[in-house]
Amino acid sequence: MKRYLIKINKKQKIILISIIAILATGISYYAYSKENTEYEMSNLELENNIPNEQKEEGNLKQAEKTKIKVHVSGAVNQEGVIELDEGARIVDAIEKTGGFTEEAYTKEINLAHPLEDGVKIYIPTKKEIEEKENNVVVNQNETITQAKYSTRETKTSNINNLTKSNNSKININTATKEQLDTLPGIGVSTAEKIIQYRKEKGKFKTKEDIKNVNGIGESKYEKIKDLIEI
Repeated sequence: MKRYLIKINKKQKIILISIIAILATGISYYAYSKENTEYEMSNLELENNIPNEQKEEGNLKQAEKTKIKVHVSGAVNQEGVIELDEGARIVDAIEKTGGFTEEAYTKEINLAHPLEDGVKIYIPTKKEIEEKENNVVVNQNETITQAKYSTRETKTSNINNLTKSNNSKININTATKEQLDTLPGIGVSTAEKIIQYRKEKGKFKTKEDIKNVNGIGESKYEKIKDLIEI
């Protein structure tokens, strides 16, 4: 039996090897693509099988992280601590507290100012602003009087001012540290405690409430009760 051998030259060998290499590469790529597609579909099915309750719980936790709390007091309709979305501004806080009261001084308030967690917003009244402006004018006039007039006239002026001061009562809800310091038995330290009490607890409802301030007992209250008002 005769065997027939096909003779292949060098060029034909190169072509044959190239064809085999191309076929092998195509088969490998097809197998890899099929495996990768099956893996992606498996992950998609797992994601779709997650219960809606777990998804909602995750969304809720994410929403809770974006909340901030701020304290609003002063001339607003509802003082207190409120919760706002992160990125809120002063105008949002005022709206949530029921808006400004009629006595609110709003001229210098930047309603567009962004808020941060834990801050306190205090809205002053028109009366508070007027009293501060009047105090500045009085202090300036006293300085001018002392510089312009003789020693005798200055002493007389000081006595008149002292009498006038004794006749006018100090509002413990609006008084400055310097004004509170003029009360008998109330030093700088106690004056600072009164102001701190107002910031934390809000305005005094009655004159007797000042006894809630650390350092002011019954005996000290008796000395100042006729000199203060709310």
